Amino acid sequence: MKKIVTFIICAMMFQYSCSSSSTQDQNTDPDNENSPESSVWSIPLADVFDGGPGRDGIPALENPGFVSVEDEFALLDGDLILGYKNGDDIRAYQHIVLDWHEIVNDNVGNVSIAVTYCPLTGTGIGWNRIIKGKETTFGVSGLLYNTNLIPFDRETRSNWAQILNESVNGDLLGEKVELISLVETDWKTWRTIYPNTKVLSLNTGFSRTYGVYPYVDYKTNSNFFLFPVPKDDRLPLKERVLAVIDGTDARAYRFVDLAAENLVRDTFKGNEYLVVGNEDFIVSFQLDGNSDSLQFEYVFSGSEIILQDNENNEWNIFGEAVSGPRSGERLKSSSAFMGYWFSIPAFYSTDIYNN
Repeated sequence: MKKIVTFIICAMMFQYSCSSSSTQDQNTDPDNENSPESSVWSIPLADVFDGGPGRDGIPALENPGFVSVEDEFALLDGDLILGYKNGDDIRAYQHIVLDWHEIVNDNVGNVSIAVTYCPLTGTGIGWNRIIKGKETTFGVSGLLYNTNLIPFDRETRSNWAQILNESVNGDLLGEKVELISLVETDWKTWRTIYPNTKVLSLNTGFSRTYGVYPYVDYKTNSNFFLFPVPKDDRLPLKERVLAVIDGTDARAYRFVDLAAENLVRDTFKGNEYLVVGNEDFIVSFQLDGNSDSLQFEYVFSGSEIILQDNENNEWNIFGEAVSGPRSGERLKSSSAFMGYWFSIPAFYSTDIYNN
């Protein structure tokens, strides 16, 4: 039987977050549905840890309220958000809320989205909540793999590895989730690009100190880890990078490179990618037969337009052509997400873009 280790951090974190309570064996009863030992897993059981609060101990949000930019008062210019756009419906999911809830189940027009965020790996990934033709919602299991969030779906109660985007335990074992493109940037940049954005209301129905980071100096202290995880010292462990994923491999792109170049056209595992950014955001698109002949230029100046091409099309930060002969088309999304550097090689064979 695997010993499930948990840690004392502080009383607040015991009550509200995914760090934990004691060094005693916990949840080792095979009849306990939250016990890692209760069924077959596709990931090493020795690396699955119990964070402490248990299933739903960290409450995911469902169909939360939103407010306008004018009504939002808690966000600072530098606070990070995860942005999503479906037509004219534009929404921001701020880290200061996600730090406490980790998953937001939302409906944006015809899209059923789960915005999943793990504060311990810094990974924010959008998931389609339609699984095998059925809509579900995701909750926080309280378990961690390589210190990363393990959500569970309420339809089958299967457990999923967030960074792998895959069910690793339960009836849906091996099932992949469809990714939904999110943009991570700071609040100032996002509201400048999309002044009509909505932003998560702090009236969530839960009593949390939004804006007070629950993990002390975890974001900036590369020596501070709550749970065991492999560490790759090629980059600072808590540096935020964009990871482009292909199968079991990944390539990491750094802000320092994009701030200098703004636009990178790169080939990774036989596929061509367009990686665009500056000191405030990095996004990527996979070029295919419909777009690989285009010559792109970085033209971002604060509006939603970040690219122009040789056909005089203008493209926004989500890869949508908003003017020009290709208006209404969209560049192919890449399988990519932002996260702390250490979290990427913990899950994928990872190389680093070298300009």
